[in-house]
Amino acid sequence: MNGDASPVAALGSGSALPAGPASGRGPRLGRLLLGAFVILLFAFFMAPFAMVVLNSSKTSREIIFNAIALPESWGQLLTNVRLIFTNPTVDYLGAFWDSTVITFLSLVVIVLFSSMCAWVLVRNKTVWSAVLFMAFVAAMVIPFQVLMYPLVRWMRLIGDAIHFRLLGTVRGIVFSYLGFGCPLSIFIFHGFIKNIPYELEESATIDGCSQAKTFFLIVFPLLKPIIVTVLILNGIWIWNDYLLPLLVLGSNGVVQTIPIAVTAFAGAYLKQWDLILTSTLIAMLPIIVLYLFAQRYIIKGMVEGAIK
Repeated sequence: MNGDASPVAALGSGSALPAGPASGRGPRLGRLLLGAFVILLFAFFMAPFAMVVLNSSKTSREIIFNAIALPESWGQLLTNVRLIFTNPTVDYLGAFWDSTVITFLSLVVIVLFSSMCAWVLVRNKTVWSAVLFMAFVAAMVIPFQVLMYPLVRWMRLIGDAIHFRLLGTVRGIVFSYLGFGCPLSIFIFHGFIKNIPYELEESATIDGCSQAKTFFLIVFPLLKPIIVTVLILNGIWIWNDYLLPLLVLGSNGVVQTIPIAVTAFAGAYLKQWDLILTSTLIAMLPIIVLYLFAQRYIIKGMVEGAIK
């Protein structure tokens, strides 16, 4: 027959019918709902930061009467910044410098000691290595509040016994951060070092390298991705920490961090909300900039260090 093929024959030949308008409606609606949820979640998490920025450009009177209104003059932000750095009772610039020094020194010792410890635990496959590693992992679940009183007591006793003051000093707070920062850092380094071929270290040993040279010349440069991750995670925590510096340094000590300095603007009878929020904003900016430039290393390093 030379007639046109029937619809049944056309279906049987394998040709597909055009998709109707409702075929892509489901996935499109799902993407729209997911996008709306992401935007809502972003707005929810950014609301506190927006409130800080908004109220940093106001006077205390404006904040008290209407905290969610726009400021009368955005130039008030510069005025508040000037008042903070010229305040006769709060050395905010000194606290900023102390926080920078404490954070830098703490990160250096945490990265150095944690990487060396993790390397030794990985390469020495003994029962004691496994026990020590599990002890470090178990230390991550101990609440800090349980150790608050023993920490201060033992630091005072040890300092008096060896005539080496720890409380109220930079070395004391750095030593404390080393103890509390090592467990998580060792756990992350441990998982990463296990993926480094041992043949590289054997070749270095054959060439006459000592263990120290093997670590610092061969292993340590390979830890760059995970080092950045450890620096960011511990840096954000140390820079923003309030309770541990309050215990070790005190609220009126010679050495102060930014979180302690911010609380100085809140007195028993007067709270300078404009200066509190502006000083908080200034403290947030360095760590936000660091996070934005290095956020991709956090996820990458956590995956490579904890999962592989």
